[in-house]
Amino acid sequence: MIRTLTQFGRLTAVAAACLLALTGCASTAANTTADDTAVDSAGITIVDAWVKSADSGMSAAFGELTNASDHDVTVVAATSEASDMIELHETVADDAGEMVMQAVEGGFVIPAGGSLTLEPGADHIMLMGITGPLEAGGEATFVLTFSDDSTYEFTAPIKDFSGANENYVGDDHDDMDMDE
Repeated sequence: MIRTLTQFGRLTAVAAACLLALTGCASTAANTTADDTAVDSAGITIVDAWVKSADSGMSAAFGELTNASDHDVTVVAATSEASDMIELHETVADDAGEMVMQAVEGGFVIPAGGSLTLEPGADHIMLMGITGPLEAGGEATFVLTFSDDSTYEFTAPIKDFSGANENYVGDDHDDMDMDE
């Protein structure tokens, strides 16, 4: 009887080790592609995310994107049900020295082991033509798409904010401002 219990204990230990090994494989597989390359969305998080409230027109999303991976990650697009059109924007001085928003060519690069701050007057996610009022106290969900087509979803609270009133200059749009 004692020998049977010892064998049962060994069998249980072997089964537990196998399950642990399989669990480790599963989490690694979620962060790689079929050819075993890293997936850009692995290791990306956002903190202090928020969206500027607006009744209509344009708004923007902000926060700090962190990249815990060992390679640079590029955000190439964003989508949200809160807006029909979203662009990744930067704020720069034009020839007259006025601060204007423009689409970022190539997307946002989040450095390996680093972060990228999205904030008013700098890099941000621009919601152009919001689908309805963005009321303070509500939330908006976003999906970021990376250069390898992987995605990352986050939800941000909507807050009142009187800043972020830069002008927008774009090829396909008339000059617009954040107060529209």
